[in-house]
Amino acid sequence: MTDLFVEEFGSGPLLGYSHGVFFSPRVEDRLGLLDWSRITGARRIRRYHQRGHGLSPGAPDPELYTWSSLAGDLLAVAGEGPVDWAGSSMGTGTLLWAAARKPDRFRRLVLMIPPTVRDGRVASRQAYLSGAAGVEARSKDAWMTIMRGFPPAPIFADVPGWEFDADVPEPLLPSVLRGAARTDLPGDEALRAVTHPVLILAWETDPGHPVDSAELLAKVLPDARLHVSATSADVRTWPDRIGDFLS
Repeated sequence: MTDLFVEEFGSGPLLGYSHGVFFSPRVEDRLGLLDWSRITGARRIRRYHQRGHGLSPGAPDPELYTWSSLAGDLLAVAGEGPVDWAGSSMGTGTLLWAAARKPDRFRRLVLMIPPTVRDGRVASRQAYLSGAAGVEARSKDAWMTIMRGFPPAPIFADVPGWEFDADVPEPLLPSVLRGAARTDLPGDEALRAVTHPVLILAWETDPGHPVDSAELLAKVLPDARLHVSATSADVRTWPDRIGDFLS
């Protein structure tokens, strides 16, 4: 059982999905990059709003929003399994913690746009902490204005309507940011124990989701394959690639 907002659509074997920080499924659907309809004829999709995001509850406690803590939520949503599961950004970190903790609950994993990790996470941590302080000192709207002032990653320069959003209530946003600042992947030894077949999907030119992180996972995870997209058009092939991987 879970107190999180969960939805299902499509038919067939289950594929679960965990979204990234700030971008709830409502935001992802508006941006339209991940078209689940391409695989809902063959898979039943279970999505949920991660804690503190969208329609799911939260509390002003940064520890609730670390990937290791969010992994407990994922396991509650997934059920006993074993199931196939996909994650994006924060969802990738959450999924790896969950799979390392309860490997028998999963069959195959899809890891999309792994975020900054290890030493490469220093700048991200600083940005999250600065953002938390800014929201508290001014407002979510002021922080959003700053965030939207940064240009999108070049790979999305040709995507109409691409815009940063944060589907997180203002009272929870500082804690979500601080939780993101204090989190990281499991250690390499724990990752090597994740022996499931893994598909890693990354894109270029995005410093928040560097290809280096995807390459690290491809090297450490025992049964991983990596695809890197250089264009937004290739990113739109990801549902087909996921479907092929799971077929």
